[in-house]
Amino acid sequence: MSTAQPAADAAQTPAPRHTRRRFLLGGAAVVGAAAVGTAAWALNRFVIDHVEVDNVAAYEAMNSSVSSTTSSTAQATDVTVTDTGYTSSLTSISIEQVSTGSGSDTVTYYVADIQVSDATAVRSAFANNAYGTNITALPSTMATEHGAILAVNGDYYGFRSDGILIRNGVIYRDDGVRDGMAFYTDGHVEVYDETSTDAQTLLDAGVWNTLSFGPALVQGGAVLSGIDNVEVDTNVGNHSIQGTQPRTALGAIGDGRYVFVVVDGREEGYSRGVTMTELAQIMTGLGCDCAYNLDGGGSSTLWFNGQVVNRPSNGGERETSDILYIAQGA
Repeated sequence: MSTAQPAADAAQTPAPRHTRRRFLLGGAAVVGAAAVGTAAWALNRFVIDHVEVDNVAAYEAMNSSVSSTTSSTAQATDVTVTDTGYTSSLTSISIEQVSTGSGSDTVTYYVADIQVSDATAVRSAFANNAYGTNITALPSTMATEHGAILAVNGDYYGFRSDGILIRNGVIYRDDGVRDGMAFYTDGHVEVYDETSTDAQTLLDAGVWNTLSFGPALVQGGAVLSGIDNVEVDTNVGNHSIQGTQPRTALGAIGDGRYVFVVVDGREEGYSRGVTMTELAQIMTGLGCDCAYNLDGGGSSTLWFNGQVVNRPSNGGERETSDILYIAQGA
């Protein structure tokens, strides 16, 4: 299967959408130059789009470390889609809903069990086909634009300006500060310390996609300790991801076999959400050798075959900056 974006896709840049998130900037009134300066800073930091690459499809087609001549060129045949799964000659996906507990202790989550013959079938997409900060779109919109059969919200890279960010074989950011997750072209997945390496070293070793959120949940098949006290961001924003929350996690069971998990929450009697340790236990229960936490809360979204499968806690999808997906026909 070719990993380079088709020329037609590269030429069709979606019209920009400029959705603005509202933030409370002060009390009943903002008075004085200092307050005005703070408001301007907050708008620039959290609201105003900052586009660095305005046509990601074309950029990746020109710069990806994995080209159509070095990746699998096999085309999927025997494609079958059902309400709960997808199979082809190259890929299989099965979707399962799991509920545990009862009453106020009920937890409901969704598992996408994925087996791919070409690891580059797991791809990333950015909102509005643009790279930068504060650029957002609905996961369903991104998935539809990229012909996905399956998609899950990503790490909301656009909220922060640090971390190591490699997507579809292209380096976008190289500022290691936390534990990350790396998907390799040979199918294996690792959680790693971003501060111990750099983006070019990872790319040279065959990394296809990285994620920078966290924390890492599972390593060597064991739940990592201290994960309920981790702070992901050191900048202004959501410092803490603690407590019982909706969650999104990715895990690897073996080379080319992955699980995407979305846990619903904040809805008593249907799903309360889970702690970080409970999420890690879900991942080990699925057989994961390694697993990693992604952006959660209202962002947690699992999309399959044209519809959102889970029940996002906001009552509907929340716009975010990126998704991971598998294309129809992979």
